[in-house]
Parts: sequence; structure tokens; C-alpha cells
Amino acid sequence: MFLNKAGCKEIRRNGGHIIFSKKELTRPIVVQSHIDPVPEFIIKNALRALGLTKKDFFEILFNQ
Repeated sequence: MFLNKAGCKEIRRNGGHIIFSKKELTRPIVVQSHIDPVPEFIIKNALRALGLTKKDFFEILFNQ
């Protein structure tokens, strides 16, 4: 998953959600696991929390 490649760690699963955290983050990132594919707005929220751009997203996703 993208968040793992971005250095986040899964800290728990709660219902239909997966919660990720990273040392530099003030709040965890929550992703719905019961929806496939993950909606774009959830990805955008995660990118905003991580301080990444869409370009960074695609580089991490496809180059690692």
C-alpha cells in the first residue's frame, strides 16, 4: 500500500478502517478498508497530512 511505501506504519484496524501513523505526524491517517478502490479524496487527505504532492504520490507508488 502507498502509505507503507511512504514510511507510515499500520497501528491498528478498527471495523472497516485501517489507521496509519508516522513519527512526524500529529494525527493518524485513517483509510477505509471496506471500499475498493479507495476514493480520491481519502488519498488527497493522506497526501496533505504527509506534505506530499500528486507527483510525489506517483513516484512513491511506481518507482519503489
